[in-house]
Amino acid sequence: MSSQEVLYLSRSDVEKVDLKMEEIIRVVEEAFREKGLGRVEMPPKPGIHPKKDSFIHAMPAYIPKMDAAGIKWVGGFPENYKHGLPYITGLLILNDPETGVPLSVMDCTWITAKRTGAATAVAAKYLARKDSRVFGIIGCGVQGRSNLEALMAVFNLEEVRAYDINRENLKRYVEEMTLKYGVRVVPARSPREAVEGCDIVVTATPILKHPNPVTNSNTTGRSDTSGIYRRSTLTLERSLPGRSLDARAMRNA
Repeated sequence: MSSQEVLYLSRSDVEKVDLKMEEIIRVVEEAFREKGLGRVEMPPKPGIHPKKDSFIHAMPAYIPKMDAAGIKWVGGFPENYKHGLPYITGLLILNDPETGVPLSVMDCTWITAKRTGAATAVAAKYLARKDSRVFGIIGCGVQGRSNLEALMAVFNLEEVRAYDINRENLKRYVEEMTLKYGVRVVPARSPREAVEGCDIVVTATPILKHPNPVTNSNTTGRSDTSGIYRRSTLTLERSLPGRSLDARAMRNA
């Protein structure tokens, strides 16, 4: 490829690469390690918010060890389903670290889904019990699927307990995941039923500025009085900006 050529990859082009989840997890773990060692340049992401509960973020990064530099321009619009569009859309631009010349522009929908699931798997690999068997998921969309795929690559899960406020989405998730993985997938009637007694719990719901949570705040974090999460090995929360869970405290609860 000459310095003037740019490779354009559509979503279908990216998906056809068929990169396996095990390889994605390996690369994500290596990137996290480099970040933890202070060898990654990744400034805070700026963003704009054209509509309520929507976002478009710029996410630049440079990882010298991987000889990788680029930026993801990604948006999340929770009302997109009304237009037959995915919640998350965007583009990823890769640059030559030596010259700064753009090398490729590609759709990032598939990449974002797989990378997010892989990040869950990396966290669970180090924070959850090795013998974790029961997985609870709240939110049965794209992330609900990619998180299960990634965790199945790391753990010998025997049961999945799933909840979604949309019962049709839940029904479809149960059918598809049962067929794909041959694991027992149980549709939960409530968030409590989905997470109580699970080894690993993931929330995979849209990011809302003023959420109307389906789980009480007392069921997450160190103020847990209901006991729902006390028997969980690891809880990963992705939906509430401005809050974080103390994973170590959760594990020791």
